[in-house]
Amino acid sequence: LGTCFGASFNPSDMGMLLLQVSCLCGSAPCLLCGCCPSAKNSTISRLLFTFFLFLGTLVSIIMIIPGVEKELHKLPGFCEGSGSVLGVQTHVNCGSFLGHKAVYRMGFAMAAFFFLFAMIMVCVRSSKDPRAAVQNGFWFFKFLVLVGITVGAFYIPDGAFTSVWFYFGVVGSFLFILIQLILLIDFAHSWSQLWLRNAGESNAKGWYAALCIITFIFYATSIAAIVLLYVYYTKPEGCTEGKVLISINLILCLIISAVSILPKIQDAQPHSGLLQASLITLYTVYVTWSALANVPTQTCNPTLLVRNSTGSATATQLLTTWWDAPSIVGLIIFILCTLFISVRSSDHPQVNKLMLTEESTAGVGSEAAAVESGLHHAYDNEQDGVSYNYTFFHLCLLLAALYIMMTLTNWYRPDESLRVLTSPWTAVWVKICSSWAGLLLYLWTLVAPLVLPDRDFS
Repeated sequence: LGTCFGASFNPSDMGMLLLQVSCLCGSAPCLLCGCCPSAKNSTISRLLFTFFLFLGTLVSIIMIIPGVEKELHKLPGFCEGSGSVLGVQTHVNCGSFLGHKAVYRMGFAMAAFFFLFAMIMVCVRSSKDPRAAVQNGFWFFKFLVLVGITVGAFYIPDGAFTSVWFYFGVVGSFLFILIQLILLIDFAHSWSQLWLRNAGESNAKGWYAALCIITFIFYATSIAAIVLLYVYYTKPEGCTEGKVLISINLILCLIISAVSILPKIQDAQPHSGLLQASLITLYTVYVTWSALANVPTQTCNPTLLVRNSTGSATATQLLTTWWDAPSIVGLIIFILCTLFISVRSSDHPQVNKLMLTEESTAGVGSEAAAVESGLHHAYDNEQDGVSYNYTFFHLCLLLAALYIMMTLTNWYRPDESLRVLTSPWTAVWVKICSSWAGLLLYLWTLVAPLVLPDRDFS
């Protein structure tokens, strides 16, 4: 953005500066004009709201870094008088819990911000609605609103806030994991169809070879990961829960893989195959790994002590660093999914209806005019109808904010004594149930054409 201002500023031409300022403060969806190619305002708006989410995520990551966490007590009203946490050895517990509480408050601020816009944008049908100008412009004022909500969130009294907001985070994360699975299934089907179409058009066996290689890599990685889960998260004696959960998901993955290549399934859906099943299997293994990393039994969870203890497990180190492998992978998946939500338009009408992102044909003339004029600006492609449901989009970002809040804190919460951050079984079952729901959803996409032959699943 600074580059835009620097490139446009000319002391002899204040008009260009005013134009750039209008991009921030006006209703015109022209942010980043002059620095980017012409693009749809619907796409730019989604990307900028996603940027706000990423900005909040970055702030949360910074706040949970141990070095920064120790300085959070200087925030007026955040540490002092924040309830019973301060009554338990302030020099240890206050420092240990501040990063956790800061992430929760940042997550609350982002969720409140997107919920506000979700309510404002209810039933917006086209850019002719005055509220569409609020959706696609006034970015400077939106940023001020987000900052204001964030500042207010840090003055929320501790009390029961963390415990109550934990359950909001659990529910929101479960729903966002389901959205991730829907997007993953849609991506897998589109990927397979694209490569098979390329193979059919070019008569090149290289596409088929690539499909086989990618499928083999996915399955090999999944098998290796399952073996490691049995080795590190189960014991010959005990750890029954881990053994059962790993085995159930392994069996379910084998079932969907077998179903995907049945002759009747292939006749109904020629593009279905092992590529989609292998990708769903790999993601299911990841969710299983993430769930097992939250098992609160130390003997069955080798990473529990490092992330659980805030006491004197080691005298020289405060064990409040949350960067473990499941969190890093979860952060990467979060970034990819939110970007995909921002720019996507599925090739499958059923997915578009489900995700409320059915692209409109409006704006084609505006696009041609923008290209012919050579000007770099966002053009209105929603005069005849919005290309995505504004409210649903903001609700997706709200769920994403809750998901990243839980991911950064590893789904941990203070125990009853407020001395230790513990991992509850709730986190384990939410993740496992979401993996089962995703597998059942994928299985339904395979058998639906056979169960409902009169419906169009093209």
